[in-house]
Amino acid sequence: MNAKTHDTVGLKSDSKTANQPVENPTATGVAGKWKDPKRYLWLLGPALPGIGLAALTGYAIAPKKLKALAWTGPALVHGIIPALDRAIGEDKSNPPESAVSSLEQDKYYNRIVKAFIPTQYAMTVMGAWLASRKNTPIEDKIGLTLTVGAINGVGINTAHELGHKSNKFNKLMAMAALAPTGYTHFVVEHNFGHHKRVATPEDPASSRMGESFWKFLPRTVFGGMKSAVKIEKERLGRKGKGFWSLDNELLQGWAMSAGFFGATTLVCGPRAVPFLAAQAVYGASLLESVNYIEHYGLLRQKDKNGKYQRTQPEHSWNSNHIVTNLFLYQLQRHSDHHAHPQRSYQALRHFEKAPQLPGGYASMLMPAYVPQWWYETMDKRVIEHYEGDLSKINWDPDRKAELMAKYADYAAEVAAKAAARREEEASSPSEKAA
Repeated sequence: MNAKTHDTVGLKSDSKTANQPVENPTATGVAGKWKDPKRYLWLLGPALPGIGLAALTGYAIAPKKLKALAWTGPALVHGIIPALDRAIGEDKSNPPESAVSSLEQDKYYNRIVKAFIPTQYAMTVMGAWLASRKNTPIEDKIGLTLTVGAINGVGINTAHELGHKSNKFNKLMAMAALAPTGYTHFVVEHNFGHHKRVATPEDPASSRMGESFWKFLPRTVFGGMKSAVKIEKERLGRKGKGFWSLDNELLQGWAMSAGFFGATTLVCGPRAVPFLAAQAVYGASLLESVNYIEHYGLLRQKDKNGKYQRTQPEHSWNSNHIVTNLFLYQLQRHSDHHAHPQRSYQALRHFEKAPQLPGGYASMLMPAYVPQWWYETMDKRVIEHYEGDLSKINWDPDRKAELMAKYADYAAEVAAKAAARREEEASSPSEKAA
């Protein structure tokens, strides 16, 4: 199975559309003279499990005095990183196109991503050992579970970056990063399901306007699993093999998870099992939280033949908040990722016309968990993105009529402003000529 196939199934943006990336004027020039200003800041990604391991080690040394360290993961994901995003702000700069080839060929960036995994495993085993001790208080066990789960959830993003590479070893490492959460089917479904159906009602990983995260969660979990099984059965069938073949990548991934869980249980004892299960659930839920955020309400329109248009920058929510981008390998530049799935994180670009979130992905997690907060933050933003045209929105079918009635007046107001703006823009050239 080769991730390159996605460049040939209608996912690339038309390079001649209005959705062009913004060239960074400070970085243009000869490719050989351009240097990535964030080259060493990308090390924050693999540093995350190191921070977790250090926190757990500190807790192990002084569990009473350093009790708060058990809660390092939630503090980072829901507190510290969002606060840093707000304090430091955004970075809209892009590498010049002349530098992209050298960026892609620089093995340093790929090694950074892989460096996440060994420390991730050490941190998970350390967490299992601490949580399985008889004298660990229940509140500390909960904190340890959430800390390890949070960092393993970010580890799924490591797998996301590696899983889009065609190299077999990269795909194996992607499976390894997913094994602690038991979510290894993600490599199959994401590449060959989500990328094909993104921003359509058929995609279980694209959330609909009016759909809460809690309604989306079972739909995406079970829908994604069903999709992965179907995709893998079809791939094996084309090779004349059955589902239970040793070539089945789903079975390979599940075996890796079972092996890791089994080995950790042998080392830490049976009390580690509830911890391992709970942190896996929390880690996977973080991935699905991000999925919920990335395409909320966005819809690819159909052409006259009933086929969905190609994926464009307008079909993903983006953010340039720099701290989250450094920790998540620029996952927030999601439009360019969907247009060019094999483009590496260090070369992903900001598109001026791509829809922008009010904060980084980390900042959007808490609103996503509270439906009313989320709707108040995002629903009008979706309507504004489509300039008041409610027919272009990917609606939750159960709430479509209700919400269209609720937002009818606001949509009309937005549409009128958009029409006035277009009229003004159209008249500007003639006024200047006069």
